[in-house]
Amino acid sequence: MELRMNSALDAVQKSGIRVFTQMARQEPGCLFLTLGEPDFDTPSPICQAAKDSLDAGETHYGENNGQLFLRKAISAFEQEKHGLQYASEEIIVTVGATEALFCALFGLLNPGDEVIVPTPAFGLYESIVKLCRGIYVPLDTRKAQFQITAEQLRSAITPRTKALILTSPNNPTGCIYSRETIQAIHEVVREHPLFLLCDEVYRDLADTEDYESLSACSDLRPRLIVAQSFSKPYAMTGWRAGYLMADAPIIEQLSKVHQYAVVSVAPFVQRACAEALRWDIAPMRETYRRRRDYVCARLTAMGLPYFRPQGAFYVFPSIESCGMDSVTFCTRLVKEGKLACTPGSCFGAEGFIRISCCYSDEILREGMDRLEHFWSAVKP
Repeated sequence: MELRMNSALDAVQKSGIRVFTQMARQEPGCLFLTLGEPDFDTPSPICQAAKDSLDAGETHYGENNGQLFLRKAISAFEQEKHGLQYASEEIIVTVGATEALFCALFGLLNPGDEVIVPTPAFGLYESIVKLCRGIYVPLDTRKAQFQITAEQLRSAITPRTKALILTSPNNPTGCIYSRETIQAIHEVVREHPLFLLCDEVYRDLADTEDYESLSACSDLRPRLIVAQSFSKPYAMTGWRAGYLMADAPIIEQLSKVHQYAVVSVAPFVQRACAEALRWDIAPMRETYRRRRDYVCARLTAMGLPYFRPQGAFYVFPSIESCGMDSVTFCTRLVKEGKLACTPGSCFGAEGFIRISCCYSDEILREGMDRLEHFWSAVKP
């Protein structure tokens, strides 16, 4: 008798970022510029809020969609900081943005539904779409400097298209969608019955006052789903906390997925999240900007082409001219240069590598020295 598991798992691979990082860990003396995890500790007032909650005995089941005090705080924060109007009843507190995205896509997709994802993109999207038995449709933005045109988007839409995922600032490029891109997307999606899933986990790490998002388009509200996370802006990756915002009828359905998948987020974690919303992240954002500027200056001096990031904490240079694919390049970089970066193929963009700037000035300086030495040996 043959035991058979869910065949959707066969189409999904383990995270390329994690696999490559683990491989590099086995190389003695190797430095890492792979993970997108802030090197800051969570600010102490946020930690203290969780401790106080534990001391107060908040260790029991909470509300499925999140404690009311946190959902109200999120609602007020989004209205005040970003002009997004979602009532507490239109918010689900999730186990990080990962659960938020899984919850949203599981709630949207029927087998064979197509999801358009502009690439380069975080590999999580493709994996979740496949696990939900949807069809992943990459939209290559490399020739348009990681922007999107109306013609390009129209050409990707079919009668099976169910959703479009937008990430701005983008992982891995650090790109922010321009006003022209936002207008183009808005023009096209109004013509088609599809959902818009806006992954905005890097939104508060944008470096420009011109930041715009489709999530602010009120006429699209009935089809918008916004995923957010506490991980990146507040250095809370290990807390596993995020949230979803959407129109009430959508949230009502998605709450079923959330309830049966995780029940609820720990109450003491939610106290920490409420405190985080009061924290000023400007100093951390400035540190990321300064580090990115340093990495960009070093890449310019090396002659490695890149698109200058405007948010998040990544730089995505092209290594195409050396004639190696990105996995070969990064493998040799680990073995010969003792430096780990992430292959662009992990993001659906061959010919690039991702450099994370979530590391100390000393590590970044040494890392750029090692990259420069390796590049000088392999460049054409």
